[in-house]
Amino acid sequence: IGKYLQRKCLTVLSPSTFPRDFCYLFIIAVLTAGVVALSIVSSVRREKVVSEPTLYAVCPKNWIGFESKCFYFSEDTRNWTFSQTFCASLEGNLARFETLEELNFLKRYKGPSDHWIGLSRESAQDIWKWTDNTEYTLLFGIRGVGECAYLNDNGISSARTYTDRKWICSKPNSYVSSCQ
Repeated sequence: IGKYLQRKCLTVLSPSTFPRDFCYLFIIAVLTAGVVALSIVSSVRREKVVSEPTLYAVCPKNWIGFESKCFYFSEDTRNWTFSQTFCASLEGNLARFETLEELNFLKRYKGPSDHWIGLSRESAQDIWKWTDNTEYTLLFGIRGVGECAYLNDNGISSARTYTDRKWICSKPNSYVSSCQ
């Protein structure tokens, strides 16, 4: 039986046998089909990613978009009241932020100058409110005993309303552009 099996194995392994050629062709066909299938799947995935629209903030000239808001950084210096009136004339308010990311953006972009933001209070004992009268509830502390808040390199501080500083206006971004 050993000699018989040896002859059979030699027959299968010899270069001129049909089963061996068939086996090679089968393996080549399977590998080719796999490469074609992977190419098709890869191209379909790429098309899906490319075809999804990308949304971009579109802000008025001289305003800078960040997340869902537009910000205006003044070059002039005025008191808090004038600054808020100026922002209102541009259909905005002194800057309001809701996240640490927004605060960090404002601190980074403002440069070395201090800028008024949209927080104020009646007196040192009162609570801080945004320009729309909602209470300031964020955990970022405000230094000082003034009635109006401004942004500096260390965070948020306060001063009297009559002090002249640059200011930051903000307004919601109501314009969204879709690009493909």
